Amino acid sequence: MLMSLTKNYRLVLLKTAFVAAAFGCFFNTIAKEGMWLPANLKKNEADMKSQGLEIPVDKIYNANGTGLNNSIVLFGSGCTAEVISPKGLLLTNHHCGYGTVQGLSSKDHDYFANGFFAKNNKDEIPCPGLAVTFVRRMENVSNVILQNIPDTLDNPKRDSIISVRIKNLEKGWRFTTKMDATIKPLFNGNQYWVFLTETFKDIRLVGFPPNGIGSFGGDSDNWMWPRHTGDFSMFRIYAGKDNKPADFSADNKPYQAKNFLTINIAGYKEGDFSMVYGFPANTQEYISSYQLNQILKTTDPIRISIRTKKLECLSKNMSASRDIFLKYTSKRAGIANGWKKWQGEVKGLEQSNAIEMKKTEEADYQAWATANVDKLGYAHELLGKIQVNAVKVDSALKADTYISEAVFGIETIQQSATLDKILNLLRSSSMGDAAKNDSITKLAKATDAFFKNYDAATDKDMFQSLMPMYYKGIKSWTPIELRKSLKYYKGKWSAMASDVYNLSFMANQEKFNNFIAKIAVKDTLKIMSDPGWRLYNAVAQFRKLNITPLITQYNNNLAFYNRLYMNAQMTQYWNTNFYPDANQTLRLTYGKIEGLDPCGPANYSYQTTLDEAIAKDDPKVDEFKVPSKLKELYTKKDYGRWKVNNTVPIAFTATNHTSGGNSGSPVLNAKGQLIGTNFDRAWEGTMSDLHYDPKLCRNIALDIRYTLFIVEKFGDAGWLLKEMKMVKK
Repeated sequence: MLMSLTKNYRLVLLKTAFVAAAFGCFFNTIAKEGMWLPANLKKNEADMKSQGLEIPVDKIYNANGTGLNNSIVLFGSGCTAEVISPKGLLLTNHHCGYGTVQGLSSKDHDYFANGFFAKNNKDEIPCPGLAVTFVRRMENVSNVILQNIPDTLDNPKRDSIISVRIKNLEKGWRFTTKMDATIKPLFNGNQYWVFLTETFKDIRLVGFPPNGIGSFGGDSDNWMWPRHTGDFSMFRIYAGKDNKPADFSADNKPYQAKNFLTINIAGYKEGDFSMVYGFPANTQEYISSYQLNQILKTTDPIRISIRTKKLECLSKNMSASRDIFLKYTSKRAGIANGWKKWQGEVKGLEQSNAIEMKKTEEADYQAWATANVDKLGYAHELLGKIQVNAVKVDSALKADTYISEAVFGIETIQQSATLDKILNLLRSSSMGDAAKNDSITKLAKATDAFFKNYDAATDKDMFQSLMPMYYKGIKSWTPIELRKSLKYYKGKWSAMASDVYNLSFMANQEKFNNFIAKIAVKDTLKIMSDPGWRLYNAVAQFRKLNITPLITQYNNNLAFYNRLYMNAQMTQYWNTNFYPDANQTLRLTYGKIEGLDPCGPANYSYQTTLDEAIAKDDPKVDEFKVPSKLKELYTKKDYGRWKVNNTVPIAFTATNHTSGGNSGSPVLNAKGQLIGTNFDRAWEGTMSDLHYDPKLCRNIALDIRYTLFIVEKFGDAGWLLKEMKMVKK
């Protein structure tokens, strides 16, 4: 019977059959979906060995300090990096280091145009605010957190009990282990795990190729295959005298790493086993067809349309000024990343018929639940309740998406939240003058970073493009104050924009600083007269009173029903090995190195080369400008030890199930050796956050040999290679 199969294997069979029927061919290998907890890999060991793994899984993760987990770090707040030398050298993606490098760049030090490679440790540049975190140990603590709590206990009571238990247990773990301890829910709150971590805060920039390498192909190639992007950057961990985390100090030394990845420079071939180890951020693999339909039909299309307009505004203004380019390049990259990803997500969901497949699975579940009411009395009601709640919130969800993407996508309006905080401080009767002044000073100081990368003319252009989209898209969900204001301006958004950008404190740093320097309690009226604040307040208050309660209630209801739905599947329906949705906890995924076309010979090879990158060179298009030095190396065929078939390999694809947060993750071979750095997914396969299709889902990785070629030959930083451990077999 199908129910005797594991859930993941059954789903793969269903998906494989669908694709085979559609395309008239079968796969040589079955792609493996799943983002597995490293501490649970014993359950997968036999399957991994059958796929090609050559090392015991306790070499991948263990709690005694010798596992590969001690070579993997959460980089900043949203990427992964890996330690590749005993001196704390880190490898991650170019786009993961982008925001940090923007803060270090200026007209005099334009690292985006020229790149940066330190010549020695003294050249390495401190990165204020950047931190990396190791996961030293993880453990299932569900038996403590969930003890004597009925599954059907309503969420407020359940959450209250759980939050107290988490707080107390985390405190105990910190005391006994002397490490940071965080307890996180998995499987929609059906399990709880503790993660013991160590965070280093003195991180320094070591290597960063110019955009002509690190972001070659730009938006055009983003989320696409084939790729020719040298998407890497290098940093170093520094530690105190005891080799423990320490705040920045000139006396700190490079972190002495007992665990670091061995680099395999022998290469790979199609069909080889591979693994990706990292911190995937967020997936929703187990949501219902009703929730999936909301994403496909409502939120993704709105986000795409608004961001299309945002990118038009930014491109126009950034191309006119290098100064504006430097201010907005990192922000634009973030906007474009989601914009392109959501387009691929929509395309992939439609192409793989994901909603209908979900409905088929749900029909099977519903038939079982109805026939087995005696086993789990509530199971047969869950899908119906999920559907009712999803339908009720559709309109509010649409409005909320327009507000977050359009209204609060305008920087002057978004930053008016600072004025709102200052207003509340001035009105506060519970704080003394000294405390108020201190808080206001801190808020004002925090705006320095905003104004450093802000241009009023660019943002005004954004205002005039996005506000009409918001107003037209959800006119019935707009505050009456905004309708009156637009009537005052005779329906002309340009007239409203003129007042906002001529008069608002948040559109001019000098005006804002002068206001703060002389601020007094009576100045509440000045804030309330500020046109930027008035618009912010009107929309924020309307959202708070009319939209947020509906969405909050929906999310609370769905959290309850989804938890029970997940529990019913895990314990009764499938009762087998599940992987939890990603939530930025350490995970391992495994698969095969494989091209995009499973019918062979591949329409697109599983690997790209420098020859192909040079062929795409276009000096007239910023995205495709190959740096002159790289072209010289190509012309001379000066590849050194990195030459393969008279070129240099750049990128490759595999079937590993990845997500956002896996950017920068190491791609490992069957021996656990580094062969590449994960940086992207194939376009239609971006739907793997919601639905994994073995035909369409591929992760894209940068070949480690191209990274080392750029470091050594282009960056003249061969000294870095001397501290790495490399093997050729």
